[in-house]
Amino acid sequence: MQIYKVGGAVRDRLLGRSVSDIDWVVVGASVEQMHELGYRPVGADFPVFLHPESGEEYALARTERKSGRGYGGFTFHASPDVTLGQDLIRRDLTINAMAEDEYGQLYDPYHGQADLEARVLRHVSPAFAEDPLRVLRVARFAARYAPLGFRVAEETLELMRQIGESGELQALTAERSWKEIERALMEDQPQVFIQVLRDCGALQHLLPEVDALFGVPQPEAHHPEIDSGVHTLAVLQQAALHQQPLSVRWACLLHDLGKGTTPPAQWPRHIAHEHRGLKLIKAVNERFKAPRECQELALLVGEYHTHGHRAVELRADTLLTLLQKFDIYRRPQRFEDFIAACEMDARGRLGLERRAYPQADYLRSAAQVARAVTAQSLIDQGLSGKALGDAIQHARLQALKAFKAERAQA
Repeated sequence: MQIYKVGGAVRDRLLGRSVSDIDWVVVGASVEQMHELGYRPVGADFPVFLHPESGEEYALARTERKSGRGYGGFTFHASPDVTLGQDLIRRDLTINAMAEDEYGQLYDPYHGQADLEARVLRHVSPAFAEDPLRVLRVARFAARYAPLGFRVAEETLELMRQIGESGELQALTAERSWKEIERALMEDQPQVFIQVLRDCGALQHLLPEVDALFGVPQPEAHHPEIDSGVHTLAVLQQAALHQQPLSVRWACLLHDLGKGTTPPAQWPRHIAHEHRGLKLIKAVNERFKAPRECQELALLVGEYHTHGHRAVELRADTLLTLLQKFDIYRRPQRFEDFIAACEMDARGRLGLERRAYPQADYLRSAAQVARAVTAQSLIDQGLSGKALGDAIQHARLQALKAFKAERAQA
């Protein structure tokens, strides 16, 4: 029985990155031996155990054979005669197919260390193409390691392209896909994730609504980058640079989907793209079963982001309606996330990344004015029911009118 540290822990140590989770593979052991040593079984599909003291995962060395469609379409074989090399060859990338023994000796049969030094993400074997989830994983790794100069090997991109054309991507469950998307969006360069998916042709199968944005022009006066797809990537990049949460990054990715449906005869203008995009945003939300807060913010940002940009121009009644749409009284953070997404949208334009966004302060101040109007003084006047609601609404509207007049004079 031999135990090896494998995968990400080895890779990140060689890259000089911090290592949090450690995976172990056990060679030459049986399920019965692991039980006898006190390891607790947790694997549903293949033998994985928790260490009796550290709680870390230890998996028996295994081989796999394609037996169906999708991520779960594999039959696994684990036994004491499976070698370390046989276990490592089933992994996705060479940089993830390295192992270390208890003495720190590196086992690298597929030249992962050389690919680390060359900054290349390369598949281990042709069996890579059997698992469609690897398309998303490789794109995610590309996003994670882009700051270090990593790129996807051309031959690996070609295999990813073949997976997309095979229809296997459609066999992925929403839960597995979302898990990869969520992790990718929270990387330092999430726009690389989308770009790699597009480079291998997978974006048109996974997110055709986003793919449709590329090649669609916008008015150069407002969007020097012109291309709607390029703009979307830049907005996503700004969201990462400003360390925005997942919900904001998801909204940034989907905010302009309506522009992909604008008839070419109307280019570069995109009249009512906000409303045309809502159906598409809803479809993407449902396809990946995104968390509720992500779904809600994406829809609101899609519909109202141009309101955010024109905040100073909005009439008081329109401004009040906007504030109420976000339920600023009970859910103030959601409005903050909306403002953040609007600012990322404004900054995601070529040459305008550092331009100030005064609309943010304007919207926050307007929300503060509306929240300052409370019901108590009106209740003291004997109002209740619909009359009280109407009076609160009127008072908030008057307060916003006064706010706009004061700002206009400033």
